[in-house]
Amino acid sequence: DGVTISGNTVTITTKGTYVLSGSLTNGQVVVNSSVEGKVRLILNGATITNPSGAALVVTAADEAVVVLADGTTNTLTDGTGYDTTATDSPNAALFSMADLTIGGSGTLVVHGRTADGIATKDGLVILGGTITVDAVDDGIRGKDYIDVQGGTVSVTAGQDGLKSTNETDDTVGWIAVSAGSVTLTAGDDGIHAEGDLAIAGGTVTVAKSAEGIEGANIAISGGIVSITASDDGVNVSGGTSGQTQGGGGGMQDDGSLLGISGGTVIVNSSGDGLDSNGSTEITGGLIVVSGPSANNNGALDSNGGINVTGGTLIAAGSSGMAESPDATSTQGWLAATLTQSVAAGKTISSIK
Repeated sequence: DGVTISGNTVTITTKGTYVLSGSLTNGQVVVNSSVEGKVRLILNGATITNPSGAALVVTAADEAVVVLADGTTNTLTDGTGYDTTATDSPNAALFSMADLTIGGSGTLVVHGRTADGIATKDGLVILGGTITVDAVDDGIRGKDYIDVQGGTVSVTAGQDGLKSTNETDDTVGWIAVSAGSVTLTAGDDGIHAEGDLAIAGGTVTVAKSAEGIEGANIAISGGIVSITASDDGVNVSGGTSGQTQGGGGGMQDDGSLLGISGGTVIVNSSGDGLDSNGSTEITGGLIVVSGPSANNNGALDSNGGINVTGGTLIAAGSSGMAESPDATSTQGWLAATLTQSVAAGKTISSIK
């Protein structure tokens, strides 16, 4: 009941729980349910490949849930070069028009060979599982939000690793990581949120990126965050006062906030280390910034000032654009401005 098969296309038409196992090498699974209630897909050793489009598509559902069965490996692969230009056209190996939740303890491997790996036009929640994504464009994209509450997520993307794109509603477009492990290798941003970005726990590793993590406001209150970036390591921009997010901008305070209250943040950047087009507030945590060697950037950069009242802040970088915490800061800090690059492991100062 609730399933129709036409050729190599399997369509699920109503709420309920469905178990998928075995291989579909030239076809597609479609969820098209117009009734209220969850459609729950249990992937139990399923391999789905569609040379001409997305492998798994949710065109309509009250809510869609993908459960990765314990001890199984599941693979979704889309085609190369299929048309994604029409409004709401699927553009990922796993694509959903509805809110999507991924959980369980199994493994999901996703190959996005035309555009994204996993994409939803609503929100995406990751509760568990081992999820590995490689994608030509963005790795994992949730239009309204991405909420990582557990699991092990590894992404290799031609563009952004994690991305939330809703910029028309101030209440969405956000990304949150509260637990689990996220490892990102990206051609552009490691994490890009049009709205706010929050990291409260877990481990976030941006192994390669242009800009490491970016959001309208960024709050880091826990976890371990490690960033390697060829441009800015952390970039905060609210997109006001003539600024555009991700576009640098002038020296005006745009009202955005970079707040670090806990956790460990390690940044190795060729651009600015911590860059806020608004203000920066550090009240806790351990922050170590290995900033740029070029004099047109700095380890610390904040248009609205830097206030340090707690935690440990150590920042090193070139002296050309060096910026220090405000005089109102009540916590001690250490910043080293260097006139030339220093090899890793070399002692630059010995204090007794």
